[in-house]
Amino acid sequence: MNIKILGDSCCDLTDELRRKMNVKLIPLTIHVDDDSYIDDDTLDTKELLKKMKESTNSPKTACPSPQEYIKEYEGEESVFVVTLSSKLSGSYNSAVLAKNILLEEIKDKFIHVFDSKSASSGEALISMKIFELAKNGYDNNQIVEKVDQYISEMKTLFVLESLDNLIKAGRISTLKGKLASMLSIVPIMKATNDGEIDLFEKVRGSKKAFKRLLDAIGEQGEKLEEKILGITHCNCLEKALEFKEEVMKKYNFKDIIIFETKGISTVYADDGGLIISF
Repeated sequence: MNIKILGDSCCDLTDELRRKMNVKLIPLTIHVDDDSYIDDDTLDTKELLKKMKESTNSPKTACPSPQEYIKEYEGEESVFVVTLSSKLSGSYNSAVLAKNILLEEIKDKFIHVFDSKSASSGEALISMKIFELAKNGYDNNQIVEKVDQYISEMKTLFVLESLDNLIKAGRISTLKGKLASMLSIVPIMKATNDGEIDLFEKVRGSKKAFKRLLDAIGEQGEKLEEKILGITHCNCLEKALEFKEEVMKKYNFKDIIIFETKGISTVYADDGGLIISF
């Protein structure tokens, strides 16, 4: 299995899975006011959450440069890359540009960049799919075909407990945001088929949002017994464990894996957020 799997740092694999699959993550950068954070293993997400809460400005993110990707493309292995949705970040375009630059020099190198059209647990599951297919002896082109199909069928939903970053970014007006908070409105968001973020439903109260997210799995998913559910939490492990328990009572997934947000997913999900992909 002579392959290399790369992801950007929104791929929220567990440390154990990263070691097992030998996945290398290329970090994005996060800016909160005058502070910059490299989204790697040294980042303290609790400190990031604190800084975001204290700031009146929306956090900004910067994708890796093509040169950072080129450095990781080197070697004899076939390279598969999984990036954040191209609708949310320049990471995909940067990875593709790096591929084109390198292939001008090394003509027979295999590099394929997947636009996850998702984030977080979605990227993690795609990386796992690549590893599984390669381990089972599929060739490079077969892996591309099957993973493209996997991405087209994947569903990603997330619940936001905090609207702070959406308000600061201007996606929700301050007045509407305050009104939503007063009325305990919790938005459930989804990734569209082309990888944009859209509103799935607005629910009053965290408990109702939790239940609605649970019900949405049955409405959105098919052949769940053949699929893995990824649950990513932002500073709310108990909620993720409870959600997993409720899912197991109601559905028959092949497996359920809990991930924790790294820096970029923390910016998107914010404190208490829950992201699911299947």
